[in-house]
Amino acid sequence: MSQRKRAAKNRRPKVIPMRLDATFFFERAVQSLDRYHYDKALKYFRRAVEYEPENPVNHCNMAGILSEMGRYEESNVILRSVLDQIDPAMTECYYYLANNYANMELFEAAEEALVRYLENDTEGQFLEESDELLDLLHYELNRPAKLSTIKAKENIYAHDKARELLEAGRFAEAVKMLEEIIERQPDFLAARNNLGLAYYYMGLFDKSVSTITEVLDSEPGNLHALCNLAIFYQHSNQEEQLRSLIAKLNKTIPFHPEHVFKMATTLGIVGEHREAYQHFRRLLRTGELAGEPSLHHFAAIAAVNLQRYEDAKKHWQQAERLDPESQVPPFHLKKLERIRAGEETAPTHYHYHLPFEEQFKQWENNPGQVTEALKNDPLIRSSFFWALRHGDRRTKVQVIQALGLVADDEVVEALKAFLIDPDEEDELKRVAVLVLRSIGVQDSLAVIFSGRTLTLDARRKSAQLPVWDSAWQTVLEQALEGMSGRYDVVQQHDMMTLWVDFLSRVYPEVPKLHKSTGWAAALEYWTAKMHRRTVTYADLVSRYGVSQASISRYANRIDEACGIREKLDLTRPSFH
Repeated sequence: MSQRKRAAKNRRPKVIPMRLDATFFFERAVQSLDRYHYDKALKYFRRAVEYEPENPVNHCNMAGILSEMGRYEESNVILRSVLDQIDPAMTECYYYLANNYANMELFEAAEEALVRYLENDTEGQFLEESDELLDLLHYELNRPAKLSTIKAKENIYAHDKARELLEAGRFAEAVKMLEEIIERQPDFLAARNNLGLAYYYMGLFDKSVSTITEVLDSEPGNLHALCNLAIFYQHSNQEEQLRSLIAKLNKTIPFHPEHVFKMATTLGIVGEHREAYQHFRRLLRTGELAGEPSLHHFAAIAAVNLQRYEDAKKHWQQAERLDPESQVPPFHLKKLERIRAGEETAPTHYHYHLPFEEQFKQWENNPGQVTEALKNDPLIRSSFFWALRHGDRRTKVQVIQALGLVADDEVVEALKAFLIDPDEEDELKRVAVLVLRSIGVQDSLAVIFSGRTLTLDARRKSAQLPVWDSAWQTVLEQALEGMSGRYDVVQQHDMMTLWVDFLSRVYPEVPKLHKSTGWAAALEYWTAKMHRRTVTYADLVSRYGVSQASISRYANRIDEACGIREKLDLTRPSFH
């Protein structure tokens, strides 16, 4: 073979085989669409479907081309087959159906398909387009669409509702809703932030810190989370972490008024009054929030801590003009001169309500006021829940009794959680049990007494006492003191239950309790009999310092109301 022929043979072109698959035809279809060659695009999409008949996207592409060509019914046949046979979860097909029906002027069918899309689609790819189509259908049908929810916005709506609950002081309800939102959408940071706040308001400190930390793990610069964490560190006395966080906050210059306000109140709460005052003044200068009395109060708190007494006075006077019904500005104006003279310390709480101790003073003789305040003021409500977990012993007793006046579901849950907290005192838990029984909680109660978990039996009847009188509490405490070390916690609980039962039966004709020790001795007498314990009048007279006649008289009064002797006779006929 000649050299020329050999060279020609070597130059023979290499043939690269064309791979015909769904991707090839899809790309050809897209190229045809770019050139507005719909017939060719339809042809190529049909071939793609032939290669991958189980792929719903190819079918939807074909339906889309048919719709562009005005062949709406053919398009709908394909879309229905996708939903019925290939992928029922491909909810965007309902949106395509709605568009086709609207173009066919079948507005009822379009509405039905669009509602199916909005109520079932989680992604929300066509939310803006759906709004336009809803407006069209509203106009054509002369009525709004029968739409119950928008699935893609479900978490947003739920979050708005949870925020309303949080602002209303219904923290347990808010927590439940926010936990559900985060379970559905773990990256919803605003919901997680508010969940941390809700835990904090309920006094669940560890859970609040853990939740806010999760937000910062996802978004280290989240201002709301940073501010919340600073407050949490302040309350837990974590000085080193707090100093580091304050340094970071002081380098941040927020722009949005909401962020400026959050930053200012946070810095004030953690003791950075100078920086807080600068932010408050900045807000007041803008004029947007200058009409808010609470903002002037916060500025006054910062000013008085900086010994800018005249500025503080002006701010409180302005708050008083804006909110003449509030007790807060006049209360602080009255104290201002004593603070200036060094007779009192400056207030440090950045809340627009009276100090906790002052509220209790006002409520001691008017239980109705505390009920209204707890029901209507979320700040007061949150302060009560916080004090239940972190106040001193005396405050906790007051809080438990005050919560009993409200007696809503959230109070019940808070007190039940208090009973199983191993760090709380047994005596406080006994008060909580008493309050729960007095407000009609009939089910069994789990409680940790002295490190042991017990179940207190359910009550058969609801007490439904509208108030809890301090005289009744005195009898109870004297009975508990007299029985301490002689009776176990279950027997002491039965004594409390008997006392509530007696008061419930005779209410509102409760006898005058002049000799509280005599009533306490009578309660121990019947508790001992119910538990087959030996007790003598002489022993009771000695320990309670009251006559046998008084004990016998009060024991008979309790028996007349509660029928204890009759019940014991039924179970033990030999009892006399």
